[in-house]
Amino acid sequence: MKFVLRYLGTVAAILLTVYIVPGITITGGWLTIFLAALVWSVISLVVKPILTILTLPITIITFGLFSFILNALLFWGMTLIVPGFSIAGFWTALLGALVLSILSWLIHKVL
Repeated sequence: MKFVLRYLGTVAAILLTVYIVPGITITGGWLTIFLAALVWSVISLVVKPILTILTLPITIITFGLFSFILNALLFWGMTLIVPGFSIAGFWTALLGALVLSILSWLIHKVL
């Protein structure tokens, strides 16, 4: 049950991010949003920890700022996996990843 609530929280965070950040578009309706949430959950649980460990020296040198870039690149990479999900550019991906992280954190704290 907890997993389903966290997944629905991620769905809500992605939906709000699409409405808040200009340049992020979803075509295909709810199916695309649910697929994007599923892909983002897998990326956050599997890919991101591995890349965080691999890029730890760069993150230490940049005082943690590289973690924002890594998060944006992973968010931008979702466009390659999810059909109908598009991001206008890197700066849009950076802002979208930041907004998505904040919204996900808030929603998961409430749930």
